[in-house]
Amino acid sequence: MNQPALELTTSPTAVTKRGSPWLKQALGYFIAAVCLVWVFHDIHARRLWHSFTHLNWWLIGVAIFFDILSYYCQGLRWELLLRSLGKISSMRTTQAIYAGLFTNEIVPLRVGELVRAYLVSRWLPAAFVSVIPSMAVERLFDGVWLALAIGVAAFFVPLPHDLLAAEEILGVLVLMAISLFVYLVFGKPRVRSEKKISAWKPLRTITRFVEHLANEVRSIGASRFSYVAMLVSAFILVFQIIAFWLVMRACGLQLSFWAGAVVLLIVHIGTAIPNAPSNIGTYQFFTVVGLQLFGIDKTLATAFSVVVFIVLTIPLWLLGLLAISQSGMTLATIRGEIGGIMSKTKNRLSADEK
Repeated sequence: MNQPALELTTSPTAVTKRGSPWLKQALGYFIAAVCLVWVFHDIHARRLWHSFTHLNWWLIGVAIFFDILSYYCQGLRWELLLRSLGKISSMRTTQAIYAGLFTNEIVPLRVGELVRAYLVSRWLPAAFVSVIPSMAVERLFDGVWLALAIGVAAFFVPLPHDLLAAEEILGVLVLMAISLFVYLVFGKPRVRSEKKISAWKPLRTITRFVEHLANEVRSIGASRFSYVAMLVSAFILVFQIIAFWLVMRACGLQLSFWAGAVVLLIVHIGTAIPNAPSNIGTYQFFTVVGLQLFGIDKTLATAFSVVVFIVLTIPLWLLGLLAISQSGMTLATIRGEIGGIMSKTKNRLSADEK
């Protein structure tokens, strides 16, 4: 399982052409290390080990089921959003999602988003860039339900000031994104003449690229399936919360469902920025921080952060590896294809400058 990661990340051309991403990767690993040091600092080793040996495996099995169900719902949502481009089964989109998630588990900066976009563009078939808007709409729907979930949770459990502040910021960003989405869908599209487009060729190319993305978003929003996809998005978050909370119960943490929801929402917000593979370090850090807000001892919180990470990650690894193998391609091949697409785009921009 380590071999694809080496093929994906150790290409000489990748090292020479992508200096700045390596700096970002180093920063991500540094943050992960700092978080892990804090998480495991000042805990009781015996109590930590004792927590690992007293798990309810039946509840863990049910938690894994709901976690997998959440990813299938994500695949179903994506299939609905892609209807404007063509027909593809929800099993195929789910396969692409797992392939992307597996990539994210071994490569930093969430390269897996490009991997799943490439696979779906190949299976539809459709242009790679035409798939990107559907993923942007996914993030919009996720943001809407995340903000709503925090608001609903506030009625059942007291929320920390920092989380409420983050919810306000998220709410503003979501409202801005919704406003843009509504404008693109219901606003009258402008027909630009060649004379009105900038004479500077790179800017003209970028303008046409943005207009292409806007047209794709407009097509998605105009479809009745986008409303169904919005509803399905709620089930994604609900099933994730259920899975997370069930692992809590399996570890003996007697917190309410809403408390579990709040902790997961804190983890979601805290790990939103791409960092180390699997969000390792930051995932444990925000899990422990969230649990301590509800009075959970740090040793028990640390034990849970490790258990929930392993329990919900191992099935993802296995299904993700299966998804990659069933695609008929390797990560190295996919990386090469994506690199080719990026190179063509870069060459097109360079040609326009001349």
